[in-house]
Amino acid sequence: MDKRFCIFDMDGTLVDSMPFWSALGKDYLNALGITPTAEQLAPIGPMTMLEAAAYFMDLFHIPGPPERIVAEMEAVMEDHYRSDVPLKPGMKEYLEALKARGVRLCIATATAEPLSHTCLTRLGVDDLFEFLLSCETIGVGKTSPDIYLEAARRLGAQPAEIAVFEDAPYAARTAKAAGFYTVAVAEPTYAAGWPELAALADETITDWRNAL
Repeated sequence: MDKRFCIFDMDGTLVDSMPFWSALGKDYLNALGITPTAEQLAPIGPMTMLEAAAYFMDLFHIPGPPERIVAEMEAVMEDHYRSDVPLKPGMKEYLEALKARGVRLCIATATAEPLSHTCLTRLGVDDLFEFLLSCETIGVGKTSPDIYLEAARRLGAQPAEIAVFEDAPYAARTAKAAGFYTVAVAEPTYAAGWPELAALADETITDWRNAL
């Protein structure tokens, strides 16, 4: 990877938080006495938390407002981000190597900015990034290129000059369609989509420890 600008996804790419996120919607609904099916949970994958909250309200008739539901789910995740979500092995060394080469780094994540900063600060990597953008702030998830285009604007670079690191096929597909150099990162949660992800990407990483 020889790009001077990089946009990193956080969950599943930088940090090993996907097991916690994968269980969050189900655990939240279970706590309310609701047992969702896999089919009912499937659509929330690419959603922001606010979109997922509205979806839960509509489907399961949970009292709103959606902001209250988001706050309750964020409280659960905040505990994990503050205490036990780890970096992917080799990730810090990879980031430090890029910084040493003068590469400019930022984050584009579906996770709310306060939660993201909390986690990355604890892990000692927050200051390696120039800025962090959240889909919660942008107002739309990664099925839209808005977050990548805003990051490119802030970096002062064109999409073709920027590498986007993503583990989710739908997000990588969005970045690729918007003209970004796309790096596919292997994540067990999306193992079934790895062939598709690897095929569309310009580069693949299966283990950060072997990526330098």
